[in-house]
Order: sequence, then C-alpha cells, then structure tokens
Amino acid sequence: MRFNRYIGIDYSGARSPEARLKALQVYAARPHSEPEKVCPPVPGAKNWSRREVAQYCLDALEAGERVIIGIDHNFSLPMSYMERYGISDWEFFLRDFVGHWPTHEEYTYVEFLREDNPRTGDASEFRLCEQWTASAKSAFQFDVQGAVAKSTHAGLPWLLWLRQTTKGHVHFWPFDGFDVPAGGSVLAEAYPALYKRRYPKQDRSSDEHDAWSIAAWLRDADQRGVLDRYFHPPLTLSEQKRARLEGWILGVS
Repeated sequence: MRFNRYIGIDYSGARSPEARLKALQVYAARPHSEPEKVCPPVPGAKNWSRREVAQYCLDALEAGERVIIGIDHNFSLPMSYMERYGISDWEFFLRDFVGHWPTHEEYTYVEFLREDNPRTGDASEFRLCEQWTASAKSAFQFDVQGAVAKSTHAGLPWLLWLRQTTKGHVHFWPFDGFDVPAGGSVLAEAYPALYKRRYPKQDRSSDEHDAWSIAAWLRDADQRGVLDRYFHPPLTLSEQKRARLEGWILGVS
C-alpha cells in the first residue's frame, strides 16, 4: 500500500478563517480501520476553523508518515481564467490569486472581496475535470445549493501557505505531475459526490459523511491497488498539460 494514513476534509468557505464552522469536518483512517472523526485541537471546541485545519494538514504532512489528504474544494481555476490573466504556472497562480483574494487574513469573509474584484470569472466557466462529471459546479457559481465557489476562494490561500511551508516535500497532485513518488505524501482535490453513495450514511451528518467518505474511498482505493489508475486519468497530452494548471478531481476518469 502507498499510504498509511488517509485524511478526508469537507470544506467550508463561510465566515472568516477564525470562525468555527459546523460544515468543516475532518476524518482520518488507517489502512485497516474505519475513518474516525478528528476533533479540533482546542479542548471543548466542537467545530474547526479553516486556520486550524490548515495547521492540522501541515502537522500531518510533517509527521513522517505516508499520508494522503483529500480536500473538498477546487485546487485551481479554469483555463479561461488563466488565459484571461496571462497565467501559465500553478504556483504563480496561487500567489496572484492570494494578492486579490486574501481570504486567509483575520476577519476576512469571501463576500467582502467579491464586489469589483479584478480576478473573477463567470458561472459558465468550467475546468476540464468538471466537464467530465455530471454535477460539479463552476468555481465562480456563488450562492446556490452545493456551490464550491466560497470554499474554493477561501481555501486556495491555505494551499499556497502549505506549499510554501512544506517547501517541496509534499506532492500536490497533479500540479507536481501525475506520477506520485513512492514513499511520499500527497495533497489532492476530492469530490465527495463521487464516493459517498457507496457507503451507508449511518448517523453522520451530511458534512460528516462527506469527509468520512473521502477518507474511506482513499483507503479503499489504496487497499485495492487502484490509486495509480486514478492518479493517471485517461487524458491526451494536451489535456494533461491543461490539467497540470487547472487541477483535477481525484477519482474522475
């Protein structure tokens, strides 16, 4: 097996980075155990904040284990956005994005930055991986049920923080390549709608089940030896190049 720890995160872009959010859920599994709910580090706290989740991810990635983390928000934006603003490198994209959407800063809401923001797009713009699914929504489609826009705009700055803090020791898939080095840790975009119906919900809330399902699917795919297949979706060379900038949802093939 490639990994010995599997973490699923159901994300939320509500309120500020310090706010404790019921919709923000974290589950972790081991190779031969069911995913378990991970509680916030503050004694007595029921819910996580985005800042705490970012620190939790960093701690997990630096713990010396082979860990894969699946997070439920877009890791990048459509090619149309990149072409509009002259962007051809993912890490440059993150830095440019954070310059216009500093949603990691204290007391900053996504809503505060939406009006007249010079870095935005239209709800009709999709990444290739979203065109390959039946239900994925555009990262620019705000204020609708199931929207990923707020989560994406709130989560991208934390990806840059993790990228800079881990200093190249973590494989950000597929931006660092579709080939995942053996023995390393991976951060990947997940989409619970792809996985959750194959698992009984039991007594979990919808957000809890989304995070649980990400962790369970990562564990199961690794146990069955099929993760490599999902790390290499059937893309042409030009599609691979596009996905190295736009990102890809692990499990879409």
